[in-house]
This record gives sequence, structure tokens and C-alpha cells, in this order.
Amino acid sequence: MMGLMQENLERRSTVIEYPALARDIKRWGAELGFQEVGIADCDLSAAETRLIDWLGKGFHGDMDYMARHGVKRTHPAELVPGTLRVIAARMNYLPQARDSRAVVDDRHKAFIARYALGRDYHKVLRRRLQKLVDRITHEIGEFGYRAFADSGPVMEVELARKAGLGWRGKHTLLLSREAGSFFFLGEIYTDLPLPPDRVPQEHCGTCRKCIDVCPTRAIVAPYQLDARRCISYLTIENRGSIPVELRPLIGNRVYGCDDCQLVCPWNRFAQPSPETDFEVRNGLDDASLAALFSWSEEEFHARLLGSAIHRLGHERWLRNLAVGLGNARTSPEIVGALRSRADHPSPLVREHVAWALACHERPRDAATAPRMAPA
Repeated sequence: MMGLMQENLERRSTVIEYPALARDIKRWGAELGFQEVGIADCDLSAAETRLIDWLGKGFHGDMDYMARHGVKRTHPAELVPGTLRVIAARMNYLPQARDSRAVVDDRHKAFIARYALGRDYHKVLRRRLQKLVDRITHEIGEFGYRAFADSGPVMEVELARKAGLGWRGKHTLLLSREAGSFFFLGEIYTDLPLPPDRVPQEHCGTCRKCIDVCPTRAIVAPYQLDARRCISYLTIENRGSIPVELRPLIGNRVYGCDDCQLVCPWNRFAQPSPETDFEVRNGLDDASLAALFSWSEEEFHARLLGSAIHRLGHERWLRNLAVGLGNARTSPEIVGALRSRADHPSPLVREHVAWALACHERPRDAATAPRMAPA
């Protein structure tokens, strides 16, 4: 296999001008709806050191898959033999939606991370990456590749950084001067010896707004995230009970959290996505906690099939909403909604509902105490 791949590489090198091909790939990517495409080499040695340190601190929580693949995550050629370069692409996802901060501040509403308001991005990116592969194949013939859309042991942010798409912010997300951070990343591992792009400079300076705004203090230091405290981890990756001490800090964020992005000055340049697949569905940008909590399991599946939220499952959906309801201001609607699920078959749901009901039955600090809404 490796001999054949080397033979193909030698054959191609005599007929392909790789700098010109790299320029064409970027142009084709733009034509297919990617906002930017770049080329990265496969040297992830510096990132590997940081990854080992992060795993050693246990910051990955229950995400065992982060350690499961060993060096394959930081050695692309170990994951996909023959890989020489990685084509990295970004696609903006910000939909036209109700102002995020207004939703977060309205404790009767459910805040859902803006990337999840529309169609599941995995499918959208995977299809678009395949179209780019098909376009390259049409031009040069068969070549070795494998495409990823948050679908394998891939160091997305580091590869995108090395491909020139941006720099790693202090919240650990990729930042672009042109687009902020509201975008998805996808990768094509390839045996094409394309010229890599230049790594851009960092532009965070002394800013630490993302660190200071984090509700659970999950960003423990610049560029260091303790996922065990991150609301995105707690509401999406976490399959069990949400730690009691963190529940009040979650507020009404029932699927992910965008706080670190909302305060980032670079997101002044974020542009709404032209992708219809990312448009808001089911009114999820401005839905009430009680209304979503009332969805039956059948309604959950019917409404959210094809959404990233659907992978959460109805049980954890109710778990998250129960926490949001527990943090809402007390009203007959809120208490009634919680009582309707008090005897739910799932122990996980019952536990969180009981906690939420207790929040409305005991006195709270005057600054945060829920108040009974006027009749």
C-alpha cells in the first residue's frame, strides 16, 4: 500500500504544480460555501505536549475518547497512513436569531448555543468536504484522503491554526480577524504534498474577557480549559448527574454556552451565515423553558431529528431543562412544569426535578431569590 502511494506521489509530482493546485483548492472551497481554506503540515509536536499535560490534569473529565487513540490524534499519518498535509476549512454558522444576551438574561427562556439552532453541522460539513474532494479528484485524478467533520481524533483547532485560518484564543477556540469564532471547522487529510500556509500571529494581547465572564470559571488560565466545569461539557458531553454545586451557575443555558464568545471583541466581525441549513428551527432561539420541558419523547424526536441536539436524547434534554427551571424565577408555570415530571421514569430526570423544586421551596439570597410572578 505504501509503495503504491509513493508511486502515485512520484507520478503526480511530474505533472502537478502543487502551489497552483493549493490556490485552486482554496478557490473551489470558496465556491462550495467555505469562508476560508488553508493548508497545514503535520507537525503537531508542540500541541502533543499540551495535550498530554491537559489529559494528565484530568481536565477532559469523562471524555475518555480524548486519550483513547494515543498518538494518532497528534500524528495524522498514524491515523491515516500516507498523510502529508491537512486541508482545513471553516464555515460560518451564526444564524439570524434573537440576541443571545437577551435570552441569557431572561431566566424563563432557554438558551441554546447558536451553533445548534439549525441542522446538524456534522452532516452539512461532511457533504461539503466531500464535494471539495470530488472537485480535486476531477482535476488531478485519484489521490489519498480522508475527510473529518468533528468526527475523529483530530486536533481541529491546532490544524486550522497551522493552516493559517486563525489563532487559538485564551478560551481555546480558534479566532479569526475576519470572522471571530462563530464557525465550524473541517479537515481533509491528504497525501498531496501541498505547500503549507503561514501560521498567523496571535491578537488577544492582554484581553481576558473570556476568562472573566465564564459562569463556572472553567477557563482556569489563558489557553487552559477544565472541561469538567465547562457548561458545554456539563450539558452535552456529560451523561450523568450535573454536579449540584455547578447547577446554579448554569443559569438557563440548557445546551452549550456561548458566553466566552459573546464577550470576545473579535466577534464584532462575525457575519451571519448564508447557509439555510443553519437557520433557526422550532423557534429554539427564543423558546421558554416550560414549553420545551413539556415536549414528550415522541415530540422531541420529531422536532429535533437532524439537529445536533437530537444526539443528546430526551432524558438528558429534560435533565438540562430541569436545571434551567430550577434557576428561573418562581411562578406557577415554572413550578407546575417541574411537578409534571416529578415522577418521571428516569432516576436522572427525577433527581434534577427534585433539586429544581427544592430551589423554589427554600429561601434564597436576596439578590438571586426567585419571585412569584403576579397573577
